Amino acid sequence: MQLTIKRLAVIGGLLAAATFAVAQQPPRNVDPARHGNLAAAQQLIDQAYNRMTAAQQANEYDLGGHAARAKQLLWQASEEIKQAAIAANQL
Repeated sequence: MQLTIKRLAVIGGLLAAATFAVAQQPPRNVDPARHGNLAAAQQLIDQAYNRMTAAQQANEYDLGGHAARAKQLLWQASEEIKQAAIAANQL
């Protein structure tokens, strides 16, 4: 029984790894010439995303789903920054 559970955990980890390999970087789509601070924030999000990916790889993707959730939130943050730039353009 224990061996089967461990095998399922390994298979689940491999499936998660494949999912993460397909995932894309958060967008960096704010013009730094118009919105330097917002573009810099997107760059920092990109760096954080890369560090999360490195942490996942170092831990064989066994981080309880928290790293994947953090990456989703980083993606959302990047999108919100884009929306902030759009709003600023309308002022």
